Amino acid sequence: MTAGPIPGESSAERAAARLVLADGRVFEGAAIGARERATGEVVFTTSMTGYQEALTDPSYGGQMLVMTYPLQGNYGVNANDEESSRIQVRGFVVRELTDLPSHWRSRGTLDGYLREQGVPGISGIDTRALTRHLRTQGVLMGTLTSDESAEQALARLRAVPDYAEGNYVASVSTPEPYAFALDGTPDPRGGSASPSETVRGHSPQAPHIAVIDLGVKRNIMRILAGRGCRVTAVPHTASAEEIRRLAPDGVVLSPGPGDPMLLDGVVETARGLVGEQPLLGICLGHQVLARVFGARTYKLPFGHRGANHPVRELATGRVWITSQNHGFAVDGEGLAPEMRVAQRHLNDDTVEGLEHAELPIFTIQYHSEASPGPHDTEFLFDRFLSAVRGEEALTTTGARAGGA
Repeated sequence: MTAGPIPGESSAERAAARLVLADGRVFEGAAIGARERATGEVVFTTSMTGYQEALTDPSYGGQMLVMTYPLQGNYGVNANDEESSRIQVRGFVVRELTDLPSHWRSRGTLDGYLREQGVPGISGIDTRALTRHLRTQGVLMGTLTSDESAEQALARLRAVPDYAEGNYVASVSTPEPYAFALDGTPDPRGGSASPSETVRGHSPQAPHIAVIDLGVKRNIMRILAGRGCRVTAVPHTASAEEIRRLAPDGVVLSPGPGDPMLLDGVVETARGLVGEQPLLGICLGHQVLARVFGARTYKLPFGHRGANHPVRELATGRVWITSQNHGFAVDGEGLAPEMRVAQRHLNDDTVEGLEHAELPIFTIQYHSEASPGPHDTEFLFDRFLSAVRGEEALTTTGARAGGA
């Protein structure tokens, strides 16, 4: 990770590029990263920092990411901030990109990082105007190009299937089970894991957590392993019986990209695990578990993406500031009586958390693992592990399952 700007190319000398949206709106700027075309759903995040974590977040699979904060790349890139084995976004859109990062951990420029991994981007456009457009029109398909006219790019874009039609989980999930390790041993997707069943440094008696990988971020597994757990990631295609054979003490359904209504197989797997061990669903995993209990999901106009989303816990009135990255939400009206809405978003009243009335099953729409974002709700992992250890069958509110 040592690449910098293309030799001899300054910011002012970059090739012209354009972002063309499906409704015909065009934004002109300068090409950054790889000199490639890219097409995907154009979404924005309001996070002021954390561009590398966002770029490598599998939940952005199939999308092109707009950073609303104007300056990007100012602290460079490094291996520690990667949330998966590669950049997951299809394209990157910024107002200003610096070629002079300043940070003691930096090992290269953001431009070089994009170029190394074959991901194109565009700088020099009014990202706030673009964000306002997406907030008004809703998220749109878009394409990045530096070798076509706007008319040519729009014609090509209109021949591409819409984002909502794609199942992106298959492209980001692990192809085979692996045990996560904190020591940096490569996993099947190039992450940080050990092929052995036991994470080094933990005894076989440590709680064993199976993570159904729908597009898991490394920090979820770091947090669990750091709390003394053995962690095994399994493919999104794993059946309930295959997970059962791992003898987990608890199961986490991870975040990931795309429409949860396309994940019938994962829903059936989760349904088969209900009542066998504590279950925690995060983001897409929350939506999958909601479907298990009868709910439907729907697409939000422009989604929730950023590190400043307020969520209220209904039982206590307590408010947390959360990190979020999702374009779909749960319709709480369809839930079975035993699964209740526990948390809601203060901005639009969407469902942000569920809990079961009797079983140790709860879900969160936001990211307690953050990366980037506030750590206000990381304690929810402790509540989940309390249920795993049998100390208390805790719900998200801290009450005993089935209690008031």
